[in-house]
Amino acid sequence: MFTYLPSSRTMLAFAASLIGVSVLLLLASLTTGTQAQQNQRSAIVLTVEGPIGPATMDYVARGIEQAEEEQAGVVVIRMDTPGGLMESMRMIIRDILASPVPVATYVTPAGARAASAGTYILYGSHIAAMAPATHLGSATPVQMSPMPGTDKPEPAPDSDAKETEGESRRGSTAMERKVLEDSVAYIRNLAERHDRNADWAEEAVREAVNLNAQQALERNVVDVVATDVADLLQQIDGRSVVMASGNQILETANLAIKQVDPNWRTRLLSVITNPNIAFFLMIIGFYGIIFELSNPGQLFPGILGAVCLILALFAFQILSVNYAGLALIILGLALIVAEAFAPSFGTLGVGGIVAFIFGSVILMDGAHQQVSLPMIGGVAAVAAGFMLWILTRLVRLRRLPAASGVDNMIGRVGIAADDFQPWAGAQQRRYRGHVQVSGERWNAVSDQPVQAGQAVLIETVEGLLLHLKPTHDQRDP
Repeated sequence: MFTYLPSSRTMLAFAASLIGVSVLLLLASLTTGTQAQQNQRSAIVLTVEGPIGPATMDYVARGIEQAEEEQAGVVVIRMDTPGGLMESMRMIIRDILASPVPVATYVTPAGARAASAGTYILYGSHIAAMAPATHLGSATPVQMSPMPGTDKPEPAPDSDAKETEGESRRGSTAMERKVLEDSVAYIRNLAERHDRNADWAEEAVREAVNLNAQQALERNVVDVVATDVADLLQQIDGRSVVMASGNQILETANLAIKQVDPNWRTRLLSVITNPNIAFFLMIIGFYGIIFELSNPGQLFPGILGAVCLILALFAFQILSVNYAGLALIILGLALIVAEAFAPSFGTLGVGGIVAFIFGSVILMDGAHQQVSLPMIGGVAAVAAGFMLWILTRLVRLRRLPAASGVDNMIGRVGIAADDFQPWAGAQQRRYRGHVQVSGERWNAVSDQPVQAGQAVLIETVEGLLLHLKPTHDQRDP
């Protein structure tokens, strides 16, 4: 009987084949998992906290664009806001209505609110949802500053009739009534588009009333009351919503939740557009320009005022993102160039770099994403290097000895124009005469006798009087 023992070469080939098969199976499983992850649709979750402003508008627009690119199933806006600017609110609602991806606005967490502008956004969304212990309402538009003529007229002295509520309303200005009626028509259109309670929406605008989550659900103000985002996605699955292209059935039951937090740019712009910060920027801007006009040539107040004023106009939505960024960039470049022609020891240059950086950051909106942060940093670094080179040249020039003037006289050699005579008015024995220096005739004194034509060295200068010391140096004066 013979027993077959495989050779070492056969064993190595068998082991190699096993390893190859294992590697192929591993790659196949990784590829399948990657494809499954790519094929799985997601729910883009945005977080809006604080006042509605240009930064919020930009953040929501970017989130909707990302959802469209990734073919997401839905965009969920987690909201907790006291309100904000009407222009920013309308731009957000316009983006929501035009979005190819359904948008669900969800007032959360417990204790959050969707007041004022938040109520409009809630009505403009394809799905309106709230978490328990939240509320919405108080949608009456309010002017940021009193309009001219809004002061209530005083009653006649002989009139003892009390002003009724209806008379108070009739006493409001035409501008306030226009804004109010426009807001009522706007929110009613949003409510009718999504088949929600339009009468309560009008009441929220006219009377500033509020509802909690359960009341809003019972009165058909919101569609869902959900405990969290996952619960929201389960409840709205299979619902029909009105999109720009027509009705669409939501498929949200198995969506992966993808949180998209605000980036550093959005956080920076949120700080600038905070109403309190914007107000101080406006005040600093006005006073800076006033101080510069009162004291021309100070530079720093004027530069600071111009930058702060443009930022304030952007925060108040008077200037759009593009115009505000472009204005700051132009101002920054102008100040950097001015530093080269009118050196201010860094005041113009630093102000220009700050304005350029702020303008570039603001200009990086959805339509200008090709302006990358490294490019902005590179241009700012080049400008800073150019300004630093100018400053070093100025410092070097200041350290050079004077080329003209009285200080340049010290250490030079002159020729005595006449014989120096004893100076009777001196407290100690001195001699007084005249000396020729660089073609100029100066009064001079010396502690020693000086003969005409003798070379003298200038030691000090006292007004128009030179103090000399005789020398044998015959250099050309």
